[in-house]
Amino acid sequence: MLLLVDAGNTRIKWALVDPHRALPKCSGDGRVDAGWLASGAVLQADVATLAQVWQHCGANRVVVANVAGPAVRERLAQLLHDTLGVTPQWFTSSANAAGLRNGYRNPLQLGCDRFASMIGARALFPAQALLVVTCGTATTIDAVSAAGDFMGGMILPGLGLMATSLARHTAQLPQIGAAFVVPPLFADNTDDAILSGCLSAQAGAIERALAAHPGARCILSGGAAVAVMATLSVPMTHVDNLVLLGLQATHLSAPSC
Repeated sequence: MLLLVDAGNTRIKWALVDPHRALPKCSGDGRVDAGWLASGAVLQADVATLAQVWQHCGANRVVVANVAGPAVRERLAQLLHDTLGVTPQWFTSSANAAGLRNGYRNPLQLGCDRFASMIGARALFPAQALLVVTCGTATTIDAVSAAGDFMGGMILPGLGLMATSLARHTAQLPQIGAAFVVPPLFADNTDDAILSGCLSAQAGAIERALAAHPGARCILSGGAAVAVMATLSVPMTHVDNLVLLGLQATHLSAPSC
């Protein structure tokens, strides 16, 4: 069995996969049935709880995309060694993988989560121009050509980070909670005005990027994707767990598979 792990800035997501099962295709309405044997997510602070979850999963190979820093890498490595007796393979960005050519000036500098997300999106929508948007702690917006060339991208503070920054650094502005209703564009109270402004900034960046990449399919993923989608005036496809799908696609495209 193959265990895929996406260690992000806030959460650690995982999926247990039959290593020989083909990657699914996206249905016409944008839904993806990954066919994973099991999957889940925990907050970074709760990583130790994964030992109990994984100890009987039968995984003999583990692939990890880690953007959470060296401390999380060390904790995961130790946990996987103690629980499964496995040394993980650490996924990194490269010049070319699974049909995606990395156009970054320094290909190794590209975040491995962004690289994996683009690979996952291209595996689901081959030979299509793509705008791959991940709405997480940061919002990343990456353009991929129909030929499979990563053209470059944007990074901006995520929805929660924008709201938190205003609350912490501007006098008397409140903190926005995790549960909210999308407000009117022109809000009549401060909480909603902050949220409307932050959502509009996210949507504006995405729509500007899409205007510069005409004909591209816009794909949204990440924890804040649903909230951001509600403000967009352009067609989009919502796909969860693009990083894990990218890791799976990379495994399936490897020569040894």
